[in-house]
Amino acid sequence: MITLAHFLTLGAILFCVAVAGIFINRKNVIVLLMAIELMLLAVNTNFVAFSRYLGDPSGQVFVFFILTVAAAESAIGLAILVVLFRNRATINVDEIDSLKG
Repeated sequence: MITLAHFLTLGAILFCVAVAGIFINRKNVIVLLMAIELMLLAVNTNFVAFSRYLGDPSGQVFVFFILTVAAAESAIGLAILVVLFRNRATINVDEIDSLKG
């Protein structure tokens, strides 16, 4: 039987992997965006687990809003990355941290 602790452990592991991905890889913007998405999925896992075990569907409604925000963030973030790559020919964080006019 899968309990609430199993889902919370999975969410904690996903969140820790995402935090490690942000701290270990600070050079590639695409990997940073994927780590942020993994953090949001870890939170979604916890929302769904609590919603299921408490019998309240409000956690699942929050998941839909979070997924909508994550999709918009991905689309806008990738569009910004395409523009930066066309202008600077790199997506290295160290080289694009100073945005001069």
